[in-house]
Amino acid sequence: MKIIPLKEGNFSASKTKEFTLLTDENLNTIKGIKMSVQPFLIVTDNDYILLDAGIGWKNAEGKTVISKLLEKENITPGQVTKLLLSHLHKDHIDGSIQKNENGFAAAFPNAKIYIQKRELAFAMENKGNPSFDFDTLDKLISLPNIVWMDEDQGKIGDEIFFEVVGGHTPFMQVFWIKENDETAFYGADDLPQESYLKYHLAYKSDFDGRKAMELRLAWQKKAAEDHWKILLYHDLDKAVIQI
Repeated sequence: MKIIPLKEGNFSASKTKEFTLLTDENLNTIKGIKMSVQPFLIVTDNDYILLDAGIGWKNAEGKTVISKLLEKENITPGQVTKLLLSHLHKDHIDGSIQKNENGFAAAFPNAKIYIQKRELAFAMENKGNPSFDFDTLDKLISLPNIVWMDEDQGKIGDEIFFEVVGGHTPFMQVFWIKENDETAFYGADDLPQESYLKYHLAYKSDFDGRKAMELRLAWQKKAAEDHWKILLYHDLDKAVIQI
């Protein structure tokens, strides 16, 4: 198993969920919650698995940061076989779509896109919520390669295990990818930064902060026992940790 962090950058997120790239010039003056946006590509013997899609941030040349990072690994977006979406907030799905001369297309054209059906229903009930980008979401769910998920837990192939856990959103799902003796765990926004394991808090930004906290405590114990590699989507400094 090869784990490739695809860090788009460190950002400040405003109350209206507008993302501003942090630079040396604005780091100490810009307001908002500071976080990275960092999807992960996991390469196994059978698949190229993308965990969430980022925000589609572009560099000065107008190319997405993720496509350039993949290029450094000699990987093309077309090689991605599975895109696993933990939930549908804009900073996790906006990179799944790209504009083209015909309007839009899948950014990872050959990937099956796994979406939790109940999470979509929750999003559609919250049309005024700035955490969602409904223009992108409408385009995303119109793609032909969607795999709709409705189970509480299960397997995708032989290597991917998922569970709907809630916490940050009501039907957020987390993933374990297991190959040989390695386990990569992606807790998405229930476990987005290493600090969440140091300070056992129920965050008001979560749909159910207490549940998310309780999940982290259980995962922390299991991760230490089974030597999980924990993938951190929003950590400013780190990508993968083991405890």
